[in-house]
Amino acid sequence: MADAPKSLAAYGWLSIAAAVSTIALKSYAYWLTGSVGLLSDALESVINLVAAVIMVAVLSISARPPDATHAYGHEKIEYFSSGAEGVMILLAAFSIGFSAWDRLWHPQALQQLDLGIAISVFASLINLAVARILIRVGRNRQSITLEADGKHLMTDVWTTVGILVGIALISVGNRFEASLSLAKSLGMNGWEILDPLLAIGVALHIVWAGLQLIRRTVSGLLDAALPADEVRAIVAVLEQYVASHAIAYHALRTRYAGARRFMSVHVLVPGQWSVQQGHDLLEDIERRIMDNLDNIDIDTHLEPIEDLASWEHK
Repeated sequence: MADAPKSLAAYGWLSIAAAVSTIALKSYAYWLTGSVGLLSDALESVINLVAAVIMVAVLSISARPPDATHAYGHEKIEYFSSGAEGVMILLAAFSIGFSAWDRLWHPQALQQLDLGIAISVFASLINLAVARILIRVGRNRQSITLEADGKHLMTDVWTTVGILVGIALISVGNRFEASLSLAKSLGMNGWEILDPLLAIGVALHIVWAGLQLIRRTVSGLLDAALPADEVRAIVAVLEQYVASHAIAYHALRTRYAGARRFMSVHVLVPGQWSVQQGHDLLEDIERRIMDNLDNIDIDTHLEPIEDLASWEHK
C-alpha cells in the first residue's frame, strides 16, 4: 500500500507539468493573435495548474491511514479540493466573460492566426494525452480526485477545440470576406465578432463545470448515499440471505468519502442462534458485498428477529 500514494502523487506532478506547458503555449498564442478566445483558454489552464497543485497535496493527505483523531480516514479532504477548484473555475469564468464583453465593444484586429492555431493545437494535444491517462488511472485506482482532474482537463480540450474552430473560421473569413451588419456597426470584420462571442460561450461553459464541482463537493460533505446501482448490488446480496437463511435486515445506510465507501446494516436472526452462528453469517454477508464493491467499510449489527425493539430504526 505504501507505493500506491507515491504513484498517484506522481500523476499529480504530471498534471502540473502539463498545466505549466499549456499555460506557456496558450499565453504565447494569445500574445501573437490578440484573441480573447485564446486568452480565455490560457486562463482556464491557470485554473488547471492551481487544481493540479491542490490535487498533489490532497492525494498525499487522503492516502494517510486512519489515526486516533481521524478514525474513518482522511478521504473527505478530496471534497475540499473539488470545492476550491469549483470556486476558482467560477472566478476564471467571470474574468473571461469580462474580457470578452469589453472586446465585444472595443474590437481589435486579430494577428498571425495560423501560427496561433498551430500552437494551441499542440497545447490541446498535451492536455488530451494527460487527461486520458488521469481518467484511466483514476478509475483503476478508484481515485475520485485524479479522475475529476482528468475530466476537467478533458473539458479544457473541448473548450480549446471550440475556440480553435471559431478562430479558424475567422482566419478563413479574413481571406475570403463576409461581413455581418452587427459586426460592421461594431467596427470589426464579420467573422472577428466570433472571437468575443466564443469567449463568452466558453465562460458560460466553465460556469457550468464549476457549479457541477461545487454540487459534487456539497453532496460528498453531506454524506450522500452510494450511487443507486451500488446500493442495488448491496440489497441483492442481503435479499439472497433473507431467502436462504430466514433472516431479515433493516437500517441500511450507505455513504462515500473520496474513493472509500461506507455502509452499515442491522441483520436480524433467530434468537436461538449462537453468537458464533450470527458472526459467521455476518462474515459471509460482508465477504459477498466486498466481492461486488471494492474499497468498502462495512459495519453490521446483529439483532434477534423476535424482539420488536430490534426493528426500531435508531
